Amino acid sequence: MKFLTPDLYVESILHLDLEKLKARNIKGLIIDIDNTLVAWDIKYASEEAKQWLLSLKEEGFEVCLVSNNTEDRVVTFNEKLQLPAIHRATKPRRGAFKKAMENMGTTVHNTAVIGDQIFTDVLGGNRMGLFTVLVVPIESKEFWWTTLVRKVERHVLKVVLKEHRGDE
Repeated sequence: MKFLTPDLYVESILHLDLEKLKARNIKGLIIDIDNTLVAWDIKYASEEAKQWLLSLKEEGFEVCLVSNNTEDRVVTFNEKLQLPAIHRATKPRRGAFKKAMENMGTTVHNTAVIGDQIFTDVLGGNRMGLFTVLVVPIESKEFWWTTLVRKVERHVLKVVLKEHRGDE
């Protein structure tokens, strides 16, 4: 279960304590898009997400968006943000995480992954030895495949939360 256990579990990106990340010497943030920053069916970053991402830069963090979604989806979402971004990441495979760290100039020791899925974001980040942050998904309506995966994730999350609250 250790690979499925996030280091931190928060309600949303807005509930993430950036000072805790700084205290852990986190300098780079690999951030998922769909259901982490915005609902999966929203094309562009909301004003709230834009402001949060801007605040990360102001706080000194490097940021790279990493999504399993298509190039069109990621490019459209990132149009006004102009952040480093990786599409078709095939998370939980390691390649996109490595590429994101190269883009940001960070290492496994000072990079965190923020996402809404245990089997992609958390598993992939933990396999790399990164600090992992799981957020509650923004939208409950999802693709049929994701809906099936979420059922398994809910069970895993119950077990994980009993073992480790993730709230340091």
